[in-house]
Amino acid sequence: MLNVPIFEGMNESTEFKALVVRELENGTFSRTIETKKIADLPKGEVLIKNSFAGLNYKDALSASGHKGISRNYPHTPGVDACGSVAHSDSEAFKNGDEVIVTGYDLGMNTSGGFQEFIRVPEAWVVPKPLGIDLREAMVYGTAGFTAALSLYKMEKMGQNPGMGPILVTGATGGVGSMAVGILAKAGYEVIASTGKKDAAAHLKKLGATQIVDRAFANDQSHRPLLRSQWAGAIDTVGGNTLATCVKGCGRKGSVASCGLVGAHELNMTVYPFLLNGINILGVDSAETDMPLRKEIWKRLSTEWKINELKSYGQFITLDAIIEHMDLILKGKTKGRVVVEF
Repeated sequence: MLNVPIFEGMNESTEFKALVVRELENGTFSRTIETKKIADLPKGEVLIKNSFAGLNYKDALSASGHKGISRNYPHTPGVDACGSVAHSDSEAFKNGDEVIVTGYDLGMNTSGGFQEFIRVPEAWVVPKPLGIDLREAMVYGTAGFTAALSLYKMEKMGQNPGMGPILVTGATGGVGSMAVGILAKAGYEVIASTGKKDAAAHLKKLGATQIVDRAFANDQSHRPLLRSQWAGAIDTVGGNTLATCVKGCGRKGSVASCGLVGAHELNMTVYPFLLNGINILGVDSAETDMPLRKEIWKRLSTEWKINELKSYGQFITLDAIIEHMDLILKGKTKGRVVVEF
């Protein structure tokens, strides 16, 4: 039972709104806003009153019944959430602390962020750094964290602004938009690849120095190597686009692979690795160890903090989440969509 809650009168019977996805007898899935109780939440040391939750492509797949992401239904998706601690059985957190939860199993098979409360293990909880507020934290969310982790890993392999520009594919998506902004803040020239012809102003504001059509990063020549056109890349697309990022990368550059909105296959030769020393870096943000997780959030709140960060978030109510899930699956969102409670 709750002990010393932050909200007067709150207990395990307290009701709140949540998105609930249910598997129907005919194999389809329903998505509705329902009423749940705190007692319905999973066990965990930290109960959080959500202020914001970010929408990701993975969330929309979970809400569509993708069994590779969420196995058990009824289920509440949402891999990102932030808010204030409402009750803590952990010595590391006290009532009222502002905290962030992204990744791990949140919103996968553990009840996720698209509800007014979450309850999670203390090991998943990050104290909000001083340089950002909760609204800004969810404009980043998993997307910004993944983009920052990509750059962190690239720089660990020697990437630096003096080597030349970085290509970002899927540049108007959540990860892509955040990657453009973070790279620009870190001093890099950024080539932003997108299929959205109306995105130029958005990408230039984020700091892109060159904007190209997605065909630029989708080589059809089948050559094993291409003329070097960028010094490194952050790829959110996968498939032939990822192969192109590697084949067209300058010597000793790194390509961070952090998405597959286009395809999951990779068909190419080993020549870029053997002749140009290219590094291809896999980016798995969900299981990032806590010390590194805190370091990435520190950078996002200081030297890598995007200017006017809040302006890149589209803030919606929980009632609008289903509509925006459909839009993100169709590639019709731009930047970050954030639920505000």
